[in-house]
Amino acid sequence: MSHLRAVVVIPARDEAGHIERCLRALAAQRGLHPAVTFEVILVLDRCTDATETVARTTARATGLPLHVEHSPAPGVGAARRHGMDLACDRLSEIEPDGLIACTDADSAVAPDWLAAQLALVDAGADAIGGRIELDPIDAAALPAAALLRREQRAGVRLTAVLADDPSAEHHFFSGASLGVTARAYRAVGGIDPVTALEDEGFGQRLTAGGWRIVRSDAVSVRTSARTHGRAPRGLARDLQLGDWLARRRYDGRAYTAQRLLEAKGDTTISVVVPARDCAATVGAVLRLTVMPFVTMGLIDEVLVVDGRSTDATIARATHAGACAVAQDDLLPEHGPAQGKGDAMWRGLHATTGDVVAFLDADTEDPDPRHLLGLLGPLLEDQDVHLVKGAFARPFRDGETVRDGEGGRVTELMARPLLNLHVPELAGFEQPLAGETAARRTLLEALPFPVGYGIEIALLIDALRHVGLEGLAEAQLGTRQNRHQPLRELGAMAFAVLCAVQARIAPGSSEAVPAGLVQPWDGGAVRDVPVLERPPLRQLGEEERNLGIAGAA
Repeated sequence: MSHLRAVVVIPARDEAGHIERCLRALAAQRGLHPAVTFEVILVLDRCTDATETVARTTARATGLPLHVEHSPAPGVGAARRHGMDLACDRLSEIEPDGLIACTDADSAVAPDWLAAQLALVDAGADAIGGRIELDPIDAAALPAAALLRREQRAGVRLTAVLADDPSAEHHFFSGASLGVTARAYRAVGGIDPVTALEDEGFGQRLTAGGWRIVRSDAVSVRTSARTHGRAPRGLARDLQLGDWLARRRYDGRAYTAQRLLEAKGDTTISVVVPARDCAATVGAVLRLTVMPFVTMGLIDEVLVVDGRSTDATIARATHAGACAVAQDDLLPEHGPAQGKGDAMWRGLHATTGDVVAFLDADTEDPDPRHLLGLLGPLLEDQDVHLVKGAFARPFRDGETVRDGEGGRVTELMARPLLNLHVPELAGFEQPLAGETAARRTLLEALPFPVGYGIEIALLIDALRHVGLEGLAEAQLGTRQNRHQPLRELGAMAFAVLCAVQARIAPGSSEAVPAGLVQPWDGGAVRDVPVLERPPLRQLGEEERNLGIAGAA
């Protein structure tokens, strides 16, 4: 007489290309007692491809007992929860200590995957984590540095696991190979229906409840090493980041002017330098970093956009050989400029280069490599659309210099925000760096926050336009700039936060307060501009439409 002892749960989102391999691996399970049976629940998460058709066809061909369900809510966590709840209900009627076994639709389990887990349950395991191996064909396409990063991270995680469980044979407790008894699953209240990393949270819940997780090498699965996954976090995202770090981080100091001149071809290059009260530094920035390359023909256009300086910024810029204009004289029909981002937007409109590089004017230690490193990846690789500069950022306090202590808004606001809300960009070391270069075709398609939210906004919007593969970061050495007072940094951080919020929660900007309350000043409200200028491409279309209407 057959006896149901396990139900396998597979969440799937548009996996027509992988689901057959996944199901055939399950149909080929061996080592089970002749009386033991198992079923499979496939939970479809808003599939728009032929996943269901391929699955049903494969099940009929192999005799696999397959039930197809549709997730009641979007996301892998909701789909996995729905399937595991159904499995728990099914097993609780028959076998309270039966096994709920999860894998992923892009994975292929080992032939003894179920038998090994059931043996561990019989030996006292409440939950089982299987070893996750990358598909060797997929893995071969990844850079060696990306695979090394994965191995190093695995070592760190295993050390943490061994501190609590010395018997663990690996660190994995992942949805690609996760097993739990129906009794333990029901006792902890199931798995959370979150959009990603639901397996990690479930492991923590089991541990907190005193249930025993066995991480055994006897249980294994091979999973896709793709870098574009279905969930916002997880293995695919981690591999994507490792791949990007290996291939899209450049040593900007390796580029020479002659090398870039040879790569330039007929590409035109503009340099825009927004500046405000930078008389002490702007001249050296231009003389050392920019103007020598105008002379040799690498740079075609240099524009300093002055933000109502009260010192000799314009005079120093002009003396260095640049064209310097007041920001309010550019696109005056849009009213007075409201900040750095507004100056950049107007400077972009006033220039013509195919590639536009933005440099900060307050750099105290200018270096030609600050510009060459930005331009190199763009001129030598047409798949790169935007390059961010990255620097070692020392903090100078009088005569004392503290390495790595600069960039306070970056470390306390920008990078934590990206890690939380836009994890694809977590690999950028300096997301707020003013040193940025990009193709005009991209820049003119993006909105520009008028203030200090501009840098992080460009990065997020560029990601959505060209993907992570189109973005790069260049290591440019060391940069020392003037440090703002802490309360000035508060206003900058507020602008950064508003720019990110507008992108992760569209429409939320309507609820942004008019300013930042300053309790130390009697509750005065400081105006922090968070307006966004429209994409210049859109502005151009509107102007053309107005012209056509006027002519008619």
